[in-house]
Amino acid sequence: MARVFITGSADGLGQLAARSLIQQGHGVVLHARNARRALDAREAVPDAEAVLIGDLARPDETQRLAEDVNALGRFDAVIHNAGVYQASGKDLLAVNTLAPYILTCLIAKPGRLIYLSSGMHLQGDPSLKSIASGGGAISYSDSKLHVVLLTKAVARRWPGVYANAVDPGWVPTKMGGRGAPDDLGQGVETQVWLAVSDDAGAKVSGRYFFHRREARSQAAADRQDLQEELLLVCERITGVRLPAEHRE
Repeated sequence: MARVFITGSADGLGQLAARSLIQQGHGVVLHARNARRALDAREAVPDAEAVLIGDLARPDETQRLAEDVNALGRFDAVIHNAGVYQASGKDLLAVNTLAPYILTCLIAKPGRLIYLSSGMHLQGDPSLKSIASGGGAISYSDSKLHVVLLTKAVARRWPGVYANAVDPGWVPTKMGGRGAPDDLGQGVETQVWLAVSDDAGAKVSGRYFFHRREARSQAAADRQDLQEELLLVCERITGVRLPAEHRE
């Protein structure tokens, strides 16, 4: 049995992934941004091991969340599912880019890391100017390109960890809207598979997946100089450094 921590799991894809993992016999810790949503998450997924609280729009709370995760012991996988779409540039930067960076740096090393990106990352600006300017000009597409860059940087720096990004598709969640055309089940299946499967196809790193198949990410995401630039900018903003080799 694996233990999995899932950010943004009070509803949507995160909650569905939690239910799927629990049905398979795995242990899951949920995350919600406030106490009210934590109660909703506990009611929706009563067999979860725990629900942790932290507003990822606030870097101080994100750092405290990492401490709370570590206090529960080692996890086999972390799914960085939380994200915002129709939000200010400041919140897009904090939740979509900086939060997975901070949590990756501070949570004790799991065996597997899964980051939710989006096909919209293909339109993201690889210059990283939107971050350097303080985040006011950042778009959703930019933030999801940052996720792919982070994924590939972690995969390169930590060879003992399977780190992969996932495009869940345009699925009918609260974020995607009722009219979204992609299959919700397939949108959940890939991150669950990457988190716990012993299939050879899931035990890879630095890849970008769509519906359990490797897909092509923006070519700029493979540039090591951009990966390192992203890490440096995130470190400068947060004061948190990603180690070359993560502590055990």
